[in-house]
Amino acid sequence: MSTTATGSCLCGAVAYEVSQPIQDVIACHCTDCQKATGSGASHNLVVKTENLRVTRGEPRAFDKTVDSGRILTRFFCADCGSPLFARRNTSPEITVIKAGTLDDRSALRHAMDIWTASAVAYMPRNTDVPQHEGNRPVPKAT
Repeated sequence: MSTTATGSCLCGAVAYEVSQPIQDVIACHCTDCQKATGSGASHNLVVKTENLRVTRGEPRAFDKTVDSGRILTRFFCADCGSPLFARRNTSPEITVIKAGTLDDRSALRHAMDIWTASAVAYMPRNTDVPQHEGNRPVPKAT
């Protein structure tokens, strides 16, 4: 597990660097993540916002009030539409990176599923990892 990781959107207009170890992927099965990704779940990595630096381009932001009443800001590439990361208004010190945007995903491991109550039947889940019907408490970035 490296202490520096890089990533970008599909077209490469927006790129970023993370300067902390990342490994644990949290699969979110909420309906907002399903809509935002166009798939059955969003695969996410939790990092400290201070350890994330955009190195190329400027991501666009979209604010959405989620079921908890909090505002979630989703960042994406305005050119290709790739979702890049998200941040809750109640915990701006934490950023959730979309795992698929990393350049090297070889060291990642599936660590948890959240919002399984709204998981789609066509997407298999690994029941060997913790399963949460709703959200878990605000994660702490390592």
